[in-house]
Amino acid sequence: MNATRASRNGFVAQPTGSVFAHARAKGVDLVLALVVATLAMIGLVMVLSAAMTLDASRVGDPYFHGKRHLVWLGIAGVSGLIVWRVPLAVWRRAGPYLLIAAIGLLVLVLIPGVGRRVNGSTRWLGVGGVTLQVSEFAKVAVLLYLSGYLVRHRDRVQTEWAGFLHPMLVLGVVVFLLISEPDFGSVVVLMGTVLGLFFLAGVAVTRFLTLVVGSLFLGVLMVWVQPYRLARIRAYQDPWANQYDSGYQLTQSLIAFGRGEWWGLGLGNGVQKLLYLPEPHTDFVFAVIGEETGLIGSLVVLGLFVVLVCRGLWIGRQAEAGGQGFNAYLAYSIALLLGIQSLINLGVCTGLLPTKGLTLPFVSYGGSSLLVCGVLIGLLQRVYLESNR
Repeated sequence: MNATRASRNGFVAQPTGSVFAHARAKGVDLVLALVVATLAMIGLVMVLSAAMTLDASRVGDPYFHGKRHLVWLGIAGVSGLIVWRVPLAVWRRAGPYLLIAAIGLLVLVLIPGVGRRVNGSTRWLGVGGVTLQVSEFAKVAVLLYLSGYLVRHRDRVQTEWAGFLHPMLVLGVVVFLLISEPDFGSVVVLMGTVLGLFFLAGVAVTRFLTLVVGSLFLGVLMVWVQPYRLARIRAYQDPWANQYDSGYQLTQSLIAFGRGEWWGLGLGNGVQKLLYLPEPHTDFVFAVIGEETGLIGSLVVLGLFVVLVCRGLWIGRQAEAGGQGFNAYLAYSIALLLGIQSLINLGVCTGLLPTKGLTLPFVSYGGSSLLVCGVLIGLLQRVYLESNR
């Protein structure tokens, strides 16, 4: 019954749908907010569980990464709230300038003595004692730029090669700089997002297929010219043949899922995180989830990401129906980026894709990743707000 009724003590009961109605009136998609909050809480618990033993042995504080992760979650939440308060027209105008700034940072990180080198890659800049991964911010800049470009030149993109090639040349500069770091994972995520966005924008089949073939050729070339990438492909084909060498990460991850079975070993009871599984709190946190919560817990996480992507696409469709082109393309691109990165991370952990270092959005430890995810959700919520005005 939807009618408002007063209780004996004078408390007024609200209608069942009042929570969602109130959230919509405030310009907040409650479904999206709940999904993101759930993933963030799962991530906090699993980072604590995955890094506890590692932190105790290395820094003497079992909660070292857990506390830092909690701080970054707070920073991401505040950043998302600030972004949500800014009209999308401002972001649309700022898109080209943010892209130029992102390219400048990608160049800066490659300068010897400026960028920080970790595990053979130079992807980080030190800012006031905090290390930031520049490629994460470059993704946001590219999405804003392309969304604005497609609105301004949609007809040219659909009908002329010049209109299609112009953003591709700009994207080529970003891709070249990312490869130089090297950061192959970000290139794959970015190119996959661009492919999906151009497909949704109605690019002609010939141009779309040209982009697909070009991206595949570039990917194969990048794998072929780097021996370590080729070794990862061979390890992916048969990880157990080199389980103590190139296939070590994947085999340890598969062992974790095998130990988890249906319901898992219980939170904190995983074994693979005890110095067996490399990076258990970042790239392979999903393997820890599989071992400690089993198939059921893994499917819950997978289902949350499916809802997240579908909700993002739905928000984009609402904006498009309202004639808000930039808002629609931005929402589509955010949903695609989060979906592709999640899919790659889950595929790597389960052996469906070759090993690649990518974080699981909202779940893995990583300050830059969490911060950018907060910004992306803030933008997505802003699209929802402006679509419902």
